[in-house]
Parts: sequence; structure tokens; C-alpha cells
Amino acid sequence: MMKVVIGAGNGFLGSRLAEHLVGKGAEVTILTRTPGKGELWDGKSLGPWAATLEDADLLVNLAGRSVNCRYTPENKAEIYASRLDSTRVLGEAIAACKRPPRVWMNSSTATIYRHAEDRPMDEATGEYGEGFSVDVAQKWEQVFYESPTPNTRKIALRSAIVMGAGEGLAFDHFLKLTKIGLGGRQGSGNQMVSWVHITDWLRAIDWIYGHPELNGSINISAPNPVKNSRFMGELRKAVGISFGIPLPVWMLEIGTYFMRTETELVLKSRWVLPNRLNESGFQFKFPTWPEAAKDLLKHPATGNPSEP
Repeated sequence: MMKVVIGAGNGFLGSRLAEHLVGKGAEVTILTRTPGKGELWDGKSLGPWAATLEDADLLVNLAGRSVNCRYTPENKAEIYASRLDSTRVLGEAIAACKRPPRVWMNSSTATIYRHAEDRPMDEATGEYGEGFSVDVAQKWEQVFYESPTPNTRKIALRSAIVMGAGEGLAFDHFLKLTKIGLGGRQGSGNQMVSWVHITDWLRAIDWIYGHPELNGSINISAPNPVKNSRFMGELRKAVGISFGIPLPVWMLEIGTYFMRTETELVLKSRWVLPNRLNESGFQFKFPTWPEAAKDLLKHPATGNPSEP
């Protein structure tokens, strides 16, 4: 039986991954801050939870405070700490194992690349950007790769926006805007949107685990990113709504202020290609946005937001 440990496994991605792996016959242990929901940890200190890593086949760390917030000094500090501390302490726990996990996958983000409207970013030729979000991503991967775990294969999951049906998730936000007539382009509409269907995200985890030649940083993003204007247009078409009022930057600034979030989440151009997955032979079930959007609309909006 495959033994899997998931850090922060009660959030959207963690709960879906746990369900997926249990369905394949795996024994899954959840590391969580919530009593009664798994093995307790605080995401920063060694404790009894570390014993769960012994002889594990796969460790997937998904810990990280949601970036869907205002970038206040307090929130920035929590975003850094939740990612860097959990990664650091998992590295310490692995180093202390007699039989360390065979594979360690750690969350990262496609936001590590610069705002790109001129060309796509892949793992070999992608250029890092500047600013808070990019700095978080770079420090996150630095801590991950500096952890001394010579007997464990390591993969940084540079995930694009994972699209799944669930209250409060990214797809739900876009869908609600569309349904109330605000599903037009956001800002100029020229910024690229990189995304991945939750089904393909889960399949990519399986694929990477099953291909020992894959290690290092891997983009998990559908192979056909689109401009924001087309992204919203295809969503309107899937919903059956013919119009959507465009949202200029000034309106987005007001809206995100009252929603306690940041315009960067929709205005940054993320043009990311999954070259390493493609070159390894991975086939996406939902390679284009229209088919992904149609599939997501078939499912009820239930799910869990990300857990720190």
C-alpha cells in the first residue's frame, strides 16, 4: 500500500488530493492545525507528527496562507512564514528520518515568473519577476532546495491557478462576476491567464510521482493559456450569458479594496507553459479553457478554501 503524507491536507487541494489517492488505495495521513482532522502540527516546529514521514512513499506539502487578501505588513508576514517555516521544518524532519520519504513535492507557484505579455515562460527559459509575490516564490523554493535531503527526490510544483468547483475558490469568483453581468475583460484584458483544471492537477501529481526522471521545478499549467478577455468571453459562453461589463483598473481597485484582496491576482499576466510535463509525455484531459469551463459548470459549488 502506498503511504502518503499531505501537509495542510484539509484545504481545497489537499482534500481533493487525499480523496483521489485514497480512491487509488493509498494510506493517507494529513498534517493539520485542526484537532480531529489528522495529525496535529503547527507548520513550524518538530513534533510527534514527524514520525509519520518514516518510510513514506510520497510527501506533498501544500501549506501556505491564502494570497487572496490585502497585502498588509501583517498578512505579508503570515504569507512568508506559512510557506517558509513549513518547508524548513519538513526538511528538518526528513533529515532526521531513518527511512526518509522517497519523493517530496512542495507547493510553489507559477507567479514566480515575470508579468509577460510578450512571450511564454517555461522552466528552461522563464524569467523571474520582481515584487512581493515573486520574492515569496523565490524564497519558498530556496528553502526547499537548500533542505539537506539527499535520499529524497524533490519537486517544486509551480502550479497555475487551479480551477475547481467550490464556494470561495477562484472559479467561483469568476463565475459569480459573470452571472451578475460583470464578466467582461478585467483591466486591458490583454494579460494572459494560465490555469489548470483540478482533474489535471491531480493527474499531474500521479504522473510526476510515477516518473523518477522528473525532479526540480515543474510548471503545472494547462498548455493553452489565453488572454483575460478571451478567458472571460469563453466563460460567458459556457454560462450562456451574451454580455459582460468590462472592469477597468480603477473599478477593480475599488472592488478589491472592499473585497479585501489585491488587483495583482487578476491583472498580472501569467503566460506559463508546462514544457517539462509535455516533454515527458503527459496528456492533459482539459487542455483548453472552453472545455474546462464547461466541465466545471457541471459540478456543484462545494469545497474547502485553502488551509494555511
